[in-house]
Amino acid sequence: MRSIIRTAVLTAAVAAFTVTTPAIGSAADAGEVSYAFGVAGTDVTNTITNTTGGVLTCTTSLAPAPGGMLPPIWEVTGPGQTLYASGQVQPGTTTQTVTEVPDGSYVALATCVNADNTAMWASDYPGIGEILALFPLTAFAVQQSSAVVTVPTDTRGPLVPEFGLPTFGSSN
Repeated sequence: MRSIIRTAVLTAAVAAFTVTTPAIGSAADAGEVSYAFGVAGTDVTNTITNTTGGVLTCTTSLAPAPGGMLPPIWEVTGPGQTLYASGQVQPGTTTQTVTEVPDGSYVALATCVNADNTAMWASDYPGIGEILALFPLTAFAVQQSSAVVTVPTDTRGPLVPEFGLPTFGSSN
């Protein structure tokens, strides 16, 4: 008898949670979060605009983009990324910066999730719908697509040590 009551109470609690959770997440809107990626020297920046009215936890990450091309989504998300910045984002505008990025081309990705884990915003990417469908929450592909960014190689010549100037001319 106890197990029947325990099962009934547990089922009622799970059913109530299941019914109320989508309602909380559905209040979110795709346009409440936006991203803008940029490069400054060896830093990759993501300016995040949060108009949800609540605190978000956001991550900006980089994955290799060989030849400056977007790799398939599973190649980007499967192994994970080792270059990233993460933290809380208050309502308004916040910039996350991935620092000391080695030279090369990268795809910049961004995701944010609300405090009660009912809504997620991810930068759009070909095939992202397959990934978002794996999460048990309301997920949006943000209009700002994941971008390929290139951290440039320093192309200046060697410096003349005495003057800090580039070398030029002949040595004769």
